[in-house]
Amino acid sequence: MRAVVLREFGSPASLTVEDVPDPKAGPGEVLIDVEACGVNFPDLLVVQGKYQTLAEPPFSPGKEVAGRVAAVGDGVTSPQPGERVMAQLEYGGYSEQVVVPAGTCCPIPDEVPSPDAAALGLVYLTAHLGLMRRAHLQPGEWVLVTGAGGGIGSAGVQLARALGGRAIAVGETEEQRALALEQGAEHAFDADPEALRDRVREATDGHGADVVLEAVGGSLFAACVRCIAWEGRIVVIGFAGGEIPRIHAGHVLVKNMAVLGLQSSDYFSRDPEGVRATQEELLALYRDGAIRAEVAATHPLEQAANALLAFEQGQMRGKLVLTTGRA
Repeated sequence: MRAVVLREFGSPASLTVEDVPDPKAGPGEVLIDVEACGVNFPDLLVVQGKYQTLAEPPFSPGKEVAGRVAAVGDGVTSPQPGERVMAQLEYGGYSEQVVVPAGTCCPIPDEVPSPDAAALGLVYLTAHLGLMRRAHLQPGEWVLVTGAGGGIGSAGVQLARALGGRAIAVGETEEQRALALEQGAEHAFDADPEALRDRVREATDGHGADVVLEAVGGSLFAACVRCIAWEGRIVVIGFAGGEIPRIHAGHVLVKNMAVLGLQSSDYFSRDPEGVRATQEELLALYRDGAIRAEVAATHPLEQAANALLAFEQGQMRGKLVLTTGRA
């Protein structure tokens, strides 16, 4: 089979597409013919050798796939060969075939195209876990979402609205902010840390943000702390801006706020049933029109490096997906 191979950590430009041995499903495992694989910011960090969980090269990046079951290992009763499924994995998705534990697979409804299914994986699961499992979003609460226009930002804005919240987006470019407004944000502001607090306070009639989904870090994180409402919750998702911020414990005290971490891949191994239930809820929201996959472009495996370079250069608007031609 063909796969995108990382032989040494560094630039996405070093990725190659190679013929590698076909994988085999072992006991409790499922072999998937991959039709689509989502491209995510953590994939770039993996390629650069900066992610918290790394395999030993050579290996293939890629944390989410959609396709059709080709074979199952001993002891697997569901899914069965021929069924369409999506799955989350730590790495290996940029390939024509992958092997995953059967319990990580979620059925794909017939009306959901494989590129959309792949796009509805990692970032939507992360945003949903952040809003509901970590922050316990309540109807009518204000949700501030940084990184608007990207994967987490797009998912966060849409889900905040779909789950009963009121979204405020923060985006670097006018195009990203316009997309956030299309997706249901009531307000969209630029990423000026000095002005953000006053803008959020004005937009919420002085209340502030009840929940913050923060994936950028640096000075923007500090601005989000200043924006937060009394008893607000800030969910730390990542540091796409490159700088890991610090927080003053005094701010946590005087605002009665909670700072919550979210390493979403932990849930895939620790609570696969809960993740699968969340994935099914996301697919239901998609079918009802409450959220959309927001696939900006699809690329063949051979263009994986270009797709990752778009992240590196900050050119994101929506979601990028790799396709294998196996659909």
